[in-house]
Amino acid sequence: MNHFLLWAALLGPVLLAEALLARHEVLAYGVGWRAPTSVLPKGVPYARGAAPDSPPNAYLVYLDGIGKRRFRDSRDGGLLVKALIKGAPELRVLGQVLPYSPLADPIADRPVWAWLRRRVGLLLFLHNVMQIFVAADHRYRPLYNRAVGGQIATQLRLAGYEPDSGVPVVLLSYSGGAQVATGAVEELHGQLGAPLLMITLGGFHNGANDLRGVQHLHRLTSASDPIERLGTWIFPQRWPLFRGSGWNRADRAGKITVHRLDPATHVGPRSYISRSAQLPDGRSHLARTADTVIELIRAHHGAPPAADDPKV
Repeated sequence: MNHFLLWAALLGPVLLAEALLARHEVLAYGVGWRAPTSVLPKGVPYARGAAPDSPPNAYLVYLDGIGKRRFRDSRDGGLLVKALIKGAPELRVLGQVLPYSPLADPIADRPVWAWLRRRVGLLLFLHNVMQIFVAADHRYRPLYNRAVGGQIATQLRLAGYEPDSGVPVVLLSYSGGAQVATGAVEELHGQLGAPLLMITLGGFHNGANDLRGVQHLHRLTSASDPIERLGTWIFPQRWPLFRGSGWNRADRAGKITVHRLDPATHVGPRSYISRSAQLPDGRSHLARTADTVIELIRAHHGAPPAADDPKV
């Protein structure tokens, strides 16, 4: 009991501070004190994969989980991005978007947070967790959606995307990135007029965002993923009872398809992005996840022409 009280006394003020800081960023955006950053650090490309001199089959924007703290790939997210680029060279892939910063300001590069990261690394994860709940809060959600949706639209333009070109955009999100992805739909549709395909991987989101601008949503999940299931339990908009929520309207319209990636877990050595966990067919969990994503994109938007195709 004493240990519990000690931890509560230590974590309570930290969580309160994190909640206030998370709200400060979206409010600073809302009142116009700061504009989102659009310039990437030296050495970070605006996109990888298909060459920018001709339209790719699709642009893929990867929105990472709570480990995303800077423009560069996180460890696990980087593995998935590399596997997708290798397996689908016809895609132009963006992995630099910061889902947990409406101002596109990398938390790991802020001086105070850099100091904390060396001493209390858990705080960086708590910050991003709090940002998910700010993005889900009805009081801040419209601002958050507009901020990050605008960030994605800007990065797509800088990567060569031409608005109203008809080139598809795929939003691939992992874990809490799904809250941001579903929220970005309206802004992306308005700014770019892009056909949108959404793929969630262990997606944690509240189901409140309007998905009418999405052609289809593929939900990749696993029976061994309690984090993904938690979102379906704690957010009423995910319950069938709330028929008017964005999620339930999309489900009734036949826009949501569930794909099982059992026995993958949300995180850890058997996660969706694990290179070490092996399936009976010999593939790693990472390879299966990348293969599934690529198959879904090609099913919607076509495979690249074969190398011996005379049109190539």
